[in-house]
Amino acid sequence: MYQIEEPKYFVLLAVIPIIWLAYFYMRVWQSKKQKKHIDSQLFEQIVIEKSKFKPFIKLLLLSLSLLFLITGLTNPKIGTKLETIKRRGVDIVFAIDVSKSMDAEDVAPSRLEKAKRLVSKIIDQLVSDRIGIIAYAGEAYPLLPITTDYAAGKIFLQNMNTDLVSSQGTAIDDAIDLATTYFDDDDTNKILVILSDGEDHSQKAVDAAQRAAQQGVTIFSVGIGTNKGSVIPIKKNGSLYGYKKDKNGQTVITRLNDQILKKIAQTTGGKYIAGNNTKTVVDYISDALKKMDKKEFETTKFSEYKDQFQWFLVAGLFFLVLYIIVLERETQWLRKLNLFGELD
Repeated sequence: MYQIEEPKYFVLLAVIPIIWLAYFYMRVWQSKKQKKHIDSQLFEQIVIEKSKFKPFIKLLLLSLSLLFLITGLTNPKIGTKLETIKRRGVDIVFAIDVSKSMDAEDVAPSRLEKAKRLVSKIIDQLVSDRIGIIAYAGEAYPLLPITTDYAAGKIFLQNMNTDLVSSQGTAIDDAIDLATTYFDDDDTNKILVILSDGEDHSQKAVDAAQRAAQQGVTIFSVGIGTNKGSVIPIKKNGSLYGYKKDKNGQTVITRLNDQILKKIAQTTGGKYIAGNNTKTVVDYISDALKKMDKKEFETTKFSEYKDQFQWFLVAGLFFLVLYIIVLERETQWLRKLNLFGELD
């Protein structure tokens, strides 16, 4: 396992392609100037010691030197020891509705973006709990397996959108059933947080919640949207193309169905929370998690990272020295070898 202590120095690598562009520009410019004032064959007879290939070799050596020196500045580190760490926490799975109705903007900036921000804020409050993420619409899909890698969780959140699941609908029951497969320890408190506008009017979701309750899962449901509702914008590359219509050509109005979300939470002994106020949701769930018994579990990670910059600096200096000692004129013994057929 490795770490990069100062990744900001990688920006200096941009100087390498600039040097190459400058080199080829100068070669083309010199060639044009040469042809303008003197015949190319006559020029080669006059400047017999000038090598055709050494300027390119020197450029390659300089580039390698800069590559290793700049990489050394970032101070790469390698983990040399795998350490087992004991943590105490609960398992939390976030099931996020990514159906098209979540594009509605009755909650700014949109229902889905609001849900993503809520999950991100909740994750910020966690210390040693494990998290998992599920996306669902007409079907449910696992995005992030149960893990303590909060950074990975936030990356998956950033990339989540309503095009993630091609099958449209709001299959909350599928999300609940899938979530129960995430929990691999019967002794751990199992929490499922559903973030949705609740547009699932079937009894299947409540039935799924009953099955989850039998396995010890507690569900917190967060309603995203308003009872007044809103139209569903159709956007491409950030531009508005219109609004979703039904088969009769009427503009669809999507509304929050908090009743189904309340039933799901109550079935498992959990709680329904209106998602309009971010602080209210985050505080409630964070407080609820703090009151729960924490299960001790083990995780492994690399420790004792050792600096490796010195190897890159040595390599960089080696190529720099070669760049300095290699001259642009031809070496006589190398010329006699005629490696490139120059004497033919």
